[in-house]
Amino acid sequence: APRVDSLTGRLPARTATTRTYRVAEAGQPQVMRITNVMAPLENAEALDRPASWLRELAAKIPRGPVRDTLHGVPIGHPMHPAAVQLPIGAWVSASILDFAPRTGPASALLIAVGLGGAAPAAAAGVVDLAATRKPQQRVGVVHAACNVAAVGLYSASLIARIRRRPWRARKWSTAGLVTVAAGGFLGGHLAYRQATGANHADHVSFTVDDHEWHAVGPLEDLPEGRAVRRHLGDTPLLVVRRGNGVDVLADRCAHLDGPLSEGDVEDGCVVCPWHESTYRLSDGEVVHGPATAPQPVFETRLDDGNDVWVRMPA
Repeated sequence: APRVDSLTGRLPARTATTRTYRVAEAGQPQVMRITNVMAPLENAEALDRPASWLRELAAKIPRGPVRDTLHGVPIGHPMHPAAVQLPIGAWVSASILDFAPRTGPASALLIAVGLGGAAPAAAAGVVDLAATRKPQQRVGVVHAACNVAAVGLYSASLIARIRRRPWRARKWSTAGLVTVAAGGFLGGHLAYRQATGANHADHVSFTVDDHEWHAVGPLEDLPEGRAVRRHLGDTPLLVVRRGNGVDVLADRCAHLDGPLSEGDVEDGCVVCPWHESTYRLSDGEVVHGPATAPQPVFETRLDDGNDVWVRMPA
């Protein structure tokens, strides 16, 4: 099976996504959505070069506690959406105060606070973006460019305030607010249309909800300490035999739906072959990101014939 480095962004061909939108037939009303313009952006190969620069930048952060924190592993969901609240909130507030009398010092302080909060938010965004598919990375590059431009505009506004040029300061901060809004739109597309940072395994508990025992095969057919795929109806399972015990997780990675059964088993954990998300086999908890949500785990038992049975916990 093809192995994909966590920072190259090169995935198997079957994972490439090309979005198309159906044109309304004659006589039918055509619904135009602003998000429809994103398809050319998702397919813009010219953005692959700057995306590779961002991956190289993310690679400078070693795999471990710092990167896991930036991904949001300790809080159980991506850190980036939470981290951007500080700079966006501060900058929006500054732009509002710009049009209130005698609030110049407060606006300057808010802009400075926003600039300070932009750095950790950007770091979290870069490490998340490096572990995504190419269409997501292309949109993410433009999203990042908007945010970098916003930092420049608000920096120019702060300098103008220090030099006591209020009208120029307001001009730069207004332009910064428009740029932040554009970046926010792209961020929304990444989160809600492209499902970046979403839990891709959350549906398992709803599709397998009978809480009944199901046989998945004899224990002797399972290789020791190696991941294999079995199926529970239409749901693929990751099955790992360890001695006379069996660990069973949902096979599709919660991060971006990667096949865990094609990954390596190391020290009681399984490593996703796509972006190296690491889950503990015993309980599905995340050991290393980019995944932040735990992997669904199944209860197991052996019958008298040494057949393996599994069920979704109630």
